[in-house]
Amino acid sequence: MPIDFTLAPEHEEIRARVHDFIQGTVIPAVRDFDDEEKVTTRAEYLTTIFDLREQAKALGLWLPHMPTEWGGMGLGHVELAMVQAESGKTRLGPWILNCMAPDEGNMHTLLHWGTDEQKEKYLRPLCEGVQFSCFAMTEPEVAGSDPTLIRTHAIKDGDEWIINGHKWFISNARRSQFAILIAKTELDVPEGSRGANTAFLIDLPAEGWNDVREVETMHGSTGHSEIVIEDLRVHDSQILGGRGNGHRLGQYRLGPARLAHCMRWIAQAETALDMMVDRALTRYSHGSILAEKQGIQWLIADSAMELYQCKLMVLHAAYKIDRGEDFRTEVSMAKHFVANSLNRIIDRAIQVHGALGYSTDTPLAHMFQHARWARFADGADEIHQMRIAERTIAAYKDTGSTNAATGGLPI
Repeated sequence: MPIDFTLAPEHEEIRARVHDFIQGTVIPAVRDFDDEEKVTTRAEYLTTIFDLREQAKALGLWLPHMPTEWGGMGLGHVELAMVQAESGKTRLGPWILNCMAPDEGNMHTLLHWGTDEQKEKYLRPLCEGVQFSCFAMTEPEVAGSDPTLIRTHAIKDGDEWIINGHKWFISNARRSQFAILIAKTELDVPEGSRGANTAFLIDLPAEGWNDVREVETMHGSTGHSEIVIEDLRVHDSQILGGRGNGHRLGQYRLGPARLAHCMRWIAQAETALDMMVDRALTRYSHGSILAEKQGIQWLIADSAMELYQCKLMVLHAAYKIDRGEDFRTEVSMAKHFVANSLNRIIDRAIQVHGALGYSTDTPLAHMFQHARWARFADGADEIHQMRIAERTIAAYKDTGSTNAATGGLPI
């Protein structure tokens, strides 16, 4: 049988090194960053995290998702899952290894769609960790889950484009040296056309690119900017991936990026489950520890089963990406299920901790605040459900069976 869930020895060695680095070096170094009583200065914070990045490079744990010729580890998506699941045990872990959103997705996009000149100018600095980037697609006036409705538009003027529009929730914008901006260039096509948008590379700062504010969210101001674009001029050579290919480029970027989010969410869910079990083993109430009470056992069991499903879904979707197969349904299913499981597992962990879990004395409260965005980021639950249903119906119409829409597995 070709099905084998064990890692090759060389990949197990990588997983162990990532685990040891994150648990033994990164987590102790960043543990006090979110403690209001032990706040470090900005200079101390930056010195610490950039030093950790240099250590990651020295250990050969840099850019796990990129080819070796670009300074990366050359891992496939299945192997990347183990690295992301280890690095995601701490908020800064993926950043330390330079495999964090949105730069990770932008690197894949530039590698696939960029010209040689664009790769040297934009991709190489990202890979070297000396620049940051953002992906500017979402707009406040139209549904973010339907990029065919984008209103930001670019009008040709000689060998330049004049861009006007409004973006928001543009993660990383304030510290970015460039943006991948999606704008409508084909203004005479019917609404909903998938060939109307084009991707532009925008050097930042730029005249006409106005960073209005960081959008305050339920977990604070964390780098999601609102951008007003007014008569921004961009040369024709700054088009990424060809005119009219903005929708295709965006979908190419978002598929694997969604799965990378799931890999990191698994790490957070597993952390919450570990904390839940630890609390159940140490908290005594009404004649026994919580772990001996059936109600608590159900919370643990439900969480363990869901986490198992999350891991299997992510691994199978990653396997399909690595094989060059159509992975859209599997990634949609994984993104929906893992996002919801993350919220449920953290919520159960808070319940088992009681008032302690609701406080900020443990990381659970902050984890819960951050987890809520997972259910609409990179596609809201309902959009994924709609696409999954459409593909399931289409599979049955085509073959008389829904098997192809449920993983195409041999069972």
